[in-house]
Amino acid sequence: MTMLAALSHPSLQDCRRMFLRNYEVQINIGVHEFEKKGEQRVLINIDLFVPLAASTPHADKLEEVVDYDFMRNTVAERMAQGHVHLQETLCDDVARAMLKHPKVRAVRVSTEKPDVYPDCDSVGVEVFHIKRD
Repeated sequence: MTMLAALSHPSLQDCRRMFLRNYEVQINIGVHEFEKKGEQRVLINIDLFVPLAASTPHADKLEEVVDYDFMRNTVAERMAQGHVHLQETLCDDVARAMLKHPKVRAVRVSTEKPDVYPDCDSVGVEVFHIKRD
């Protein structure tokens, strides 16, 4: 299934999509020796798919929805675990943590390293997962 097809999956038609765009972090990431000596700039993008029934506020209260802080805090917790070799590992770890939230039905996570090559904007990876009921 292509990423675009995944985003239009029938099980997501009753969902609200909330997102975190181009969250810039400095993280210890990479397999090369020079990458293990310092932090690199990484852009993280997250889409959460939350059923409308679980995210439509009736009293205009934060506890009725998924708080954006959940996404940022989840990334921070993963970064606090220390060096990660691969963007694939980072994406998978963040996606798994997002799916643990009881209101989240599906997640899309991408990471980009914008400073790797001078002749392109960035290199990165993306994953998409739908929670199994």
